[in-house]
Amino acid sequence: MDFQFKDAYTISDLLEIMRILRAPDGCPWDRVQTHESIRGNFIEETYEVIEAIDKADYTLMREELGDVLMQVIFHSIMEEEAGRFTFDDVCDEVCKKLIVRHPHVFGNVDAETPEEVLRNWDAIKMQTKSQEQVADSVDDVAKSLPALMRAQKVQKRSAKSGMDFADAEAAAEKIPEELAELKAAMPSGDKDRLTEELGDLLFSVVNVARFIGVNAEEALTRATDKFSARFRRVEELAAERDIDMKTAPESLMDSLWEEIK
Repeated sequence: MDFQFKDAYTISDLLEIMRILRAPDGCPWDRVQTHESIRGNFIEETYEVIEAIDKADYTLMREELGDVLMQVIFHSIMEEEAGRFTFDDVCDEVCKKLIVRHPHVFGNVDAETPEEVLRNWDAIKMQTKSQEQVADSVDDVAKSLPALMRAQKVQKRSAKSGMDFADAEAAAEKIPEELAELKAAMPSGDKDRLTEELGDLLFSVVNVARFIGVNAEEALTRATDKFSARFRRVEELAAERDIDMKTAPESLMDSLWEEIK
């Protein structure tokens, strides 16, 4: 296959490489992929960028951003083959969106603070998406988002209607109520009911996160990381003291947990 190797490549080269891979005489794996078959890859690559950001590993970030860009190109090339749109159309649309939603930069609208920018952004977004009610913008939140992230975004948008708790304390008061309802449902063993009650409890916790300015998704990630680190230390401590974690009394395990905290 005729392909010129270079010391440095550009976006044009990436487009051409993906077209070659998708060609009949290209890569057997790449040419049979569909939007659906590589959907999970897109999600994984995005989270790998997030991990690089969290680690402040900028060399890794460069690599992972390239993988995300490759996914964008991959999907665009599929649509180019189908005759629906091209990568240039994707670029054109996002450029137009950025210009329209930044009238304080590209127009004559005044916006001196980040808060004013966001208010203008939301208003323009509703207008360009023909959203007449707040409920329209709530429905527009992607259902494919992680549940905590989606819940917080739905709550933030719905609050713009004026229907919201007065403050964080008022939101927090809902948690014991939802917890009591979950406890009351537990003896039933009814999975549908338990799922509903647990969902209500989690939704209430996310409401509090929103009011106190904490990202619920990040908070749970940190809590999970903290648990993982502590669990490893407990396991090491148990091994040092010849304690069988599977048969040890709960009180002993609790004491080990408290010891390493």
